[in-house]
Amino acid sequence: MLKQFTVLTLALTALVVPPHLGAEILEQVLVKVNGEIITKTDFEARQVAALRSRPELANVTPGSLELQRAVAEITPQLILDAVDELLFVQRGREQGYALGEEQFAEIIKNIKTSNNLQDEARFAEALRQEGLTMTDLRRNLERQMLVSQVQRAEVVDKISITETESRAYYEAHREEFTSPTEVTLRELLFEVPATDSGVNVAEDDAIRARAGDVRRRLLAGEPFARLAGEFSNAPSRANGGLIGPLNAGELADNFRTLLEGMAVGDLSELLRTERGYQLLKLESRTDPKVRSFEEARGDIANVLGGQRLQVERQKYLDRLRAQGNITWRNQELKKAYETALARRDERPADESQIAGAH
Repeated sequence: MLKQFTVLTLALTALVVPPHLGAEILEQVLVKVNGEIITKTDFEARQVAALRSRPELANVTPGSLELQRAVAEITPQLILDAVDELLFVQRGREQGYALGEEQFAEIIKNIKTSNNLQDEARFAEALRQEGLTMTDLRRNLERQMLVSQVQRAEVVDKISITETESRAYYEAHREEFTSPTEVTLRELLFEVPATDSGVNVAEDDAIRARAGDVRRRLLAGEPFARLAGEFSNAPSRANGGLIGPLNAGELADNFRTLLEGMAVGDLSELLRTERGYQLLKLESRTDPKVRSFEEARGDIANVLGGQRLQVERQKYLDRLRAQGNITWRNQELKKAYETALARRDERPADESQIAGAH
C-alpha cells in the first residue's frame, strides 16, 4: 500500500506542476480562496487518495499514459470539491463551529475500536500506511465536521417538501411503489453426465425414465420435499427442493411463460435443461401490490429531500462563491475547475455529485 502511495506521489509531482518549476518552488500555492490557500501538496494528497481507490492503477509506473489519463479524468471534480469544501469550512469557522478536544478524542476512540487498532503502535502504523499524521487526521476530521454542520444548518434544515409535491411524485412514479409478482418453486434435477464427446444416449434415456417415474410418484401424492432429498442433484435438495421467492419479472421469458401457465400446486412436465431433466412445482405466487401514498410517504420524502438537497446545496455554494475571492495561481487547474463547474451545471440536479454530503 505504501509503495503504491509513493509511486503515485512521485508521478503526480510531474503532472500537477510543470517540471521546470519543481526545483525552484518548495511549496506551490495553486489557488487562494478568501485568502486561504490550497497548496500543491494538499491537492496531490487528494489526487493520490482518489487514485488509490482504483485497483486498475495498483501497478502503474510514474510515466505511464494510464496514470496521466486517470489524473486528467479526476482532477476537475477534485479541484471543484476542494474549493467547495474550503468555502464550507470558512463559513463554519465564521459561525463558531470547531472540533473540540473531547469530541476529537471520542472520534479517535471509535476509529480505533471499529478498525481493531487499540494498540497505539498499530494505530500509528495504519496512519503511516495512509500517508497521514495525527495532525493531518485531525484537520481532515474537522473539515468533515465543519462541512456537515454548515450544510445541515444552512441547507438541510431549510428544505421542506409540500404535500402537493409528494403526491405529484407518487402519481408519476407509481412503479417505484409497486412490489413485483414473486414465485416460490420446488425443483427436482436429474443430472445427465456429459463428456467431451457428448452425452451417452443410453444413459440419457435411463435418467429420463427415472425422472418420469418420479413425476408419476409426485402426481400420486408423494411429498415433493422427500423425493427431492432422495433424487435431486440440485443444491436445493438440502431444502426439499425449495427455491425463491423469485421476482417473476427478472426470470427468462420462456421460464416466466411456463410459470404463467401454471396454478399454485401444479407440477410441470419433464423439462430438458443443459444439466439434465428438471421437474418444477409452483409452490406459491404473490400478486403485485401497490403501496398506498401513506405507506410510501417516508420514501418519497427521502427521494425528494435528496434531490432538493443537491439543488439547494449548489445554490448555496454559488452564493458563497459569488461573495468570495478566488485567485488562481495555476492556470491549468483553473481550467479544470471551470470544466467541472460547467459539467455540474449541465447535469440534472438528481445526477450531481455531492462532495461531503454524508
